[in-house]
Amino acid sequence: MRKLGRFVLSGFAIAAWAQLAPPAREIPLYPGVAPGSEKWSYPEKTAGTPDRPQAQNIVRPVLLYYPAEKSNAVGTAMIVAPGGGFRTLMMSYEGVDVARRLNQIGVDAFVLKYRTIYTGPDAPAPGRGPAATGPQAGQNVREMAGADGQQAVRLLRQRAADFGVLPNRIGIIGYSAGGAVVLATVYGPDDGRPNFAAPVYAAGANSNPPPPGAPPLFIAVAADDQTVGFQGSIDLFAAWRKAGLPAELHVFQTGGHGFGKKGGGADRYLDRLEEWLRLNGWLTKASN
Repeated sequence: MRKLGRFVLSGFAIAAWAQLAPPAREIPLYPGVAPGSEKWSYPEKTAGTPDRPQAQNIVRPVLLYYPAEKSNAVGTAMIVAPGGGFRTLMMSYEGVDVARRLNQIGVDAFVLKYRTIYTGPDAPAPGRGPAATGPQAGQNVREMAGADGQQAVRLLRQRAADFGVLPNRIGIIGYSAGGAVVLATVYGPDDGRPNFAAPVYAAGANSNPPPPGAPPLFIAVAADDQTVGFQGSIDLFAAWRKAGLPAELHVFQTGGHGFGKKGGGADRYLDRLEEWLRLNGWLTKASN
């Protein structure tokens, strides 16, 4: 066993995390304990496989900082919120892998480890509302995860100069449950709202009217997604267009939930995202 800060990692955990490029820095979202997590005393743990590691039992939400090469950096930042049903975070293909792809186009990336539902041996049965028992009893962790997304945007905007990005170029992309975190930032308070957002096969996508000052959206989903379906993404796009706001929608013929079913346009959705970012000027090199 090896200790890493307050956490203990097993040999499997070390092997799993070794597959991921390490961040330049780990940035806490809050100066102390995250509000509402004061009684969460259990350790973070890893799960998944070495090629697809997962993080669970997130108590201390952080941003993992992956900067673009300085010579290539354009002054744009993007938060990456992995999915995992609010119980785990898919840290590779919905996290660090995406961050490294964003780095290639000059975008500074920040992988968000938001708070998740407790998964210990005494965890209550899964449900959509607040837990009835356990260390999170009475708490809606989904809402807390959304608050972490808002705080991530707020923090990066406040400290934009520290990272060499512009405060009006803070974006966020999220997957499945991470897509719900994205939507919480889009519909949330002004100071925690991104300048652009990309909900990808997002949980909770619907036709709610956008708030005043809502950002442009890049929306992607697969027609054969059996987990969240595609209609919510279509409704979200329609709501943005009805309000006269910029939005782009991709409904790929195949891809499934997680875009794990290969052979279709979903394989190259990040190329489509790059085109959208370029179209809107977020890949134009800016002077700070």
